[in-house]
Amino acid sequence: MAKDPGRVLIFDTTLRDGEQSPGASLNLEEKLAIAQQLARLGVDVIEAGFPFASQGDFAAVQKIAEIVGGDEGPVICGLARASKADIQACGEAILPAPKKRIHTFIATSDIHLEHKLRKTRKEVLEIVPEMVQFARSLVDDVEFSCEDAGRSDPEFLFEVIEQAIAAGAGTINIPDTVGYTTPSEFGELISLINKNVPNINEAILSVHGHNDLGLAVANFLEAVKSGARQLECTINGIGERAGNAALEELVMGLHVRRSYFNPYFGREPDCPTPLTAVRTEEITKTSRLVSNLTGMVVQPNKAIVGANAFAHESGIHQDGVLKNRLTYEIVDARTIGLNKNRISLGKLSGRSAVRARLEELGYDLNREDLNEAFTRFKELADRKRDISDRDLEAIVSEQVQQPESRFQLRHVQVSCGTSLKPTATITLSEQGGEEQTAVSIGTGPVDAVCRALHILCGESNELVEFSVKSVTEGIDAIGEVTIRLRSEGKLYSGHSADTDVVVASAQAYVNALNRLLDSQLKASIHPQKDEVKAEGIARI
Repeated sequence: MAKDPGRVLIFDTTLRDGEQSPGASLNLEEKLAIAQQLARLGVDVIEAGFPFASQGDFAAVQKIAEIVGGDEGPVICGLARASKADIQACGEAILPAPKKRIHTFIATSDIHLEHKLRKTRKEVLEIVPEMVQFARSLVDDVEFSCEDAGRSDPEFLFEVIEQAIAAGAGTINIPDTVGYTTPSEFGELISLINKNVPNINEAILSVHGHNDLGLAVANFLEAVKSGARQLECTINGIGERAGNAALEELVMGLHVRRSYFNPYFGREPDCPTPLTAVRTEEITKTSRLVSNLTGMVVQPNKAIVGANAFAHESGIHQDGVLKNRLTYEIVDARTIGLNKNRISLGKLSGRSAVRARLEELGYDLNREDLNEAFTRFKELADRKRDISDRDLEAIVSEQVQQPESRFQLRHVQVSCGTSLKPTATITLSEQGGEEQTAVSIGTGPVDAVCRALHILCGESNELVEFSVKSVTEGIDAIGEVTIRLRSEGKLYSGHSADTDVVVASAQAYVNALNRLLDSQLKASIHPQKDEVKAEGIARI
């Protein structure tokens, strides 16, 4: 890619950094569904994962490279620490993609060098060109990141970047790893890099940032004004701690305020050419898919994709909007694909119609999963006259969430009332085992269900979050339940939907439990927190 592509490249890291959100781990089928939707969205680069982390991560990146990374599709990227083992695994995983990238990194701040890497600046300057050259020997497209660049000494940063570019890095990423900088500081840092790195014209400047102080999107937009031409972001802003810069906010910020940003690209203010290649009408669909599959609920007041983003409660606002929407709305809801639910399916709808609508919503189900989804659709259609897109999303999300489950929910029965103690009877079946039943009393029906399931599973865990919401309006609406379990310091989320919220609660608990059990079978490492020994040298 050229130094300045004339627009902003969108690098989506939902499947890598976004998946590092506590409790948001995704399986292969879920990652593939999201990757396919990201391709429809029109992102330039998909960071599909960290292949060296585990066999599961490697397989997921490889499958995405095979299926999603077409000639006209996005670049498929894998993350690798600055070690030959990491880089080799990354190169093998992304090999099937026509357009592929290795993204390698090492920390450059003194605090990371002293306390995490235990290395000197001189040692880092020796590692960077060696590892970038090795990555360049495997692929033509290499990205290099200076971890914790926001707290690094600028003079040392300039030197590291110059070495990385000279070794073959075509993209240089400047991460605000801990969300520490302010917009003016971050913009100034990008400007200084452009002015003080002699060979900077040979690479695209990218930015990555976390939202610990709520400044990630503002930092990125300031960086764009200073010459950054790639933004690394996630759907719904998910990610470690307070999350990453939100893709939908960045894209719509550049879209709505195009006349403001155009001059920074050498354009006339009224130039109509979009500043990104993102298909904005796919934003809402993508947001909902990621929320459903990760169990990360979007807050109602979230910009662009929150449930209240286009709601008007104040009488003054309502009056103004009724007269002209521009009085209080700066974004046309249709621009992000937010239309009224299309009520086009009912009890007489066939399998082909359901499959076609699911594909439009971003789900590509195999025959077995489609059969199960269609069965649930028919069951729901017997209880609801009209099935909306949100209903379909809710009932099908579990089909890709739990491809192989140790526990299956077989029976749920609850008795409760003003003169009764809430009592739940639950039956589970286990792979290779017989069905087991437990009865428990709780403070309410959901509590009784969870207590009974805890007895049956035999695994140590703590229920730390329970949330339920209505998918659509009306007394016959589906209820979506999200549950998070904590075990050994890690969070595992489960998500389910049903017109009976007690049944949905039981299934969500089982889904979270299966994730917990699945993770125990897979050894996985964290790209930034775990060390790896390679060639006798401890890499990050």
